[in-house]
Amino acid sequence: MSNHLRRIITAAIAIPIIILICMAGGIFFLSFIILISSLALIEFYKLAERKGAKPLLTVGVLAGILVNLSFYHVKLRDFTVGLLETYGILIPFPSQSQLLIITIIVIIVILKLIELFRNNGSAILNVSSTLAGIFYVSLFFGTFIGLRELFVPFDFPMGRYFQSPDCYTNPEIINQVYQWGGYTVISVLAMIWICDTAAFYIGSAFGKHKLFPRVSPNKSWEGAIGGFLFAVMGAVATKFLILPYLSLGSAIILGIIVGIFGQIGDLIESLFKRDAGVKDSSNFIPGHGGILDRFDSLLLVSPIVYLYLDFVLFS
Repeated sequence: MSNHLRRIITAAIAIPIIILICMAGGIFFLSFIILISSLALIEFYKLAERKGAKPLLTVGVLAGILVNLSFYHVKLRDFTVGLLETYGILIPFPSQSQLLIITIIVIIVILKLIELFRNNGSAILNVSSTLAGIFYVSLFFGTFIGLRELFVPFDFPMGRYFQSPDCYTNPEIINQVYQWGGYTVISVLAMIWICDTAAFYIGSAFGKHKLFPRVSPNKSWEGAIGGFLFAVMGAVATKFLILPYLSLGSAIILGIIVGIFGQIGDLIESLFKRDAGVKDSSNFIPGHGGILDRFDSLLLVSPIVYLYLDFVLFS
C-alpha cells in the first residue's frame, strides 16, 4: 500500500471521530487533547534525547497534563468547589490565569528539585528541554482546550448576540453557543488542513522559488501563498456556513492567522526534526508520521486564535 493511500485511509477514519469529539466538547474534548498532547510531548522529548538531553519524561508528561487541565478552569472549579463543599470546606478557587501561573511555578520548582538529586547528564539541558516541551507542546495544546471552553456564559459575550434577557441562563441559548465552540475548533482544524493541502499541491505544480531551504527544501513561496489564500477563503466560508457570530473582518483575520502562523508552525517543527536528524517525529499515525507532524501547525495557530478571540473579539 502506498504512503499516499495510507494517508487517505487514516484521514477518512480519523476526521469523523475528531469532528464528533470537537462537537461533544467537555470531558471528551479534554481527554482527547490530553492524549494527543501527552503523545506529542513524548515525541518532543525523544527528539531532545537525540541531541544529548535527558528530559524528565514522566514528570514532564504529568506536568503537561496539569497545564492542560488549567484551561478547563470553569468545569474544574465547579467540580472542585462542589466536592469541597460536601465536606464543609469553603475556600476561594483561583482564576484561570492564577491557576496556570501556580501550576507553572510548582512544576518549575519540582523539576529543579528532582534534577538536583538526579545526577544524570547536563542539568541545564535536562531542565531546559523538559520545560521547553511543557511550554511548546502542553501549554499550546492547552490553549485549544481554552478555545473550546470560551463558548460558555460570562466568557462568551452572550448579550452581544442574543436579545433575550435570560440569555446567560437559557439552556437552549447556552447549548447553541457551546455548539459554536465546537464549530470553531473544527473550523480551525479545517482551515489548517485546507492551507496545508493547497500549499502542497500548488507548490508541487507551480513552485519555483524556495521558501526556507535550510529548514524545508521542498516548500516554495508559490505553495505558501496558495496555502495562505485558501486559508482565508476557507475562513470566510466558515463564517457563512457555521460561524454566524463572526463578522467578515473577523473571519478574514482568522484566515490570516492560520495562513501565516500555521505554515510557520510547520517550519518550526521541521527545524526541530532536521536538528535531531529525523524525517518524522514518530510513526504513530500511519502515512502521517507522528502527532507533532500532524498537529505542528495547530501548536502555533491555537494560542494566537485563543488570544484573539478571548482578548479582542470577545472583550
